[in-house]
Order: sequence, then structure tokens, then C-alpha cells
Amino acid sequence: MTIHRPGRPGDLPAAEALWARWALAAVLQASTEDEGRGVHRSGTWVDAEGLHLDDGGCTWWTYRPLGGGRYALYGEDESSGVKWHEPAVDMLAGAPDWLPRATLDDLLEGAQLGCVYWYEAGAWARAPYPETLEDDGLDCGIGRFAGEEIRWELGVARAVGEELLAAAEGYRLRPEDLERLVERTQSPHDDGWDLPAMLRALELSGIGAGAAAS
Repeated sequence: MTIHRPGRPGDLPAAEALWARWALAAVLQASTEDEGRGVHRSGTWVDAEGLHLDDGGCTWWTYRPLGGGRYALYGEDESSGVKWHEPAVDMLAGAPDWLPRATLDDLLEGAQLGCVYWYEAGAWARAPYPETLEDDGLDCGIGRFAGEEIRWELGVARAVGEELLAAAEGYRLRPEDLERLVERTQSPHDDGWDLPAMLRALELSGIGAGAAAS
């Protein structure tokens, strides 16, 4: 799947599919040590708020389910020119009132936001962009979950990744699948697999519960 620069709503997969892919990466990267880092956390993770990505410098993103099949996707990559564009781009133009406005307003006030997308009634949307805007950061930030890059993001052998991805996208990933992964494969992480943390992340993510996060 190609993500244009700047991104277009149609570049993103269905919200539930994007959630499943991102959540699987978060489950496989989960560690007990990282769970205690709070606001200083980096990497890919899931918590009660939603899914997160933060590389500690160039890109950060949050993906939140807001009920009723609605989702908010927001963040910033250093490639985004939205907040610097002249004339100014209103990232919330046309946005629905169910978005987490207090959070977004705080980020806007601190010049920490690069773009905002939202999903409702089976379709993605965002504010209109001027033709002179070159990039909103969506590709560099979210491309790793939206297209073929997810197979690299998972950090496991392709065949293993395909099996896990199919289970995640079907919202049927089981604890036994993770137990088998830990027993049979080597972790791409220096500290090895952390199965207890992975199981906690699986429960938080909802991709093993038989129903999409909503």
C-alpha cells in the first residue's frame, strides 16, 4: 500500500486492520521494564489509551479507539511540514466533535502536532491541505504498519510473521500462539522475549478477544 506525500485518507487501511497490525508489533515488543517508563517510554506499545509509537526523536504517534467504530490517529514525524506551512493549516478543520479535543488542543498549543486523521462509518478523513504542502509525515510515521513494511517491523521470520499477522488481523491471536513463538524462535530484542509482558499487551490490545477494538 502506497502512502502519498502528503498522506491521503485513502492511503490508510481500514481502521481495524491498522489496529491489528500495530497491536501485533506492540505485543511482540512488550517488556516489563518498558511498562514502568511512563511518559519516557519509547518504541511501540499499547496501553489503556491506545497504541503508541515513539522513536525518541524523529517520530511519535498515538492511535485511539473512541467507541462506535471511531478512531483517532495523530502524531508528528520530522518530515511533516504542516505546522510550519504558510498560510497556516488548520489540522482540525472539519473534524468531528468526538475527537479528543483537549489533548489535541494542548499538542497544537505546544507545536507538537504534525497531522490528525480520524475514522468513522468505515472511512478515514482529515482536514483539507493546500496544494503547496509537500508532506504531513504520515508515510514516514505510519507506513511501517500500513503496508509491506509491517513484515520487517515484526522482527521475526517471514513465515512466522505471516502466521501471526493473519491471526492478529482476524482478531484471534491466542496466548498459546505467543507461548509457541517464545519457545521456538529467537527474539530480535537484546533482552529476549518477555512472555508475561506480551500476554498483558495481548489482553490490552483486544486482538485476541474475537472482536475489533472499538
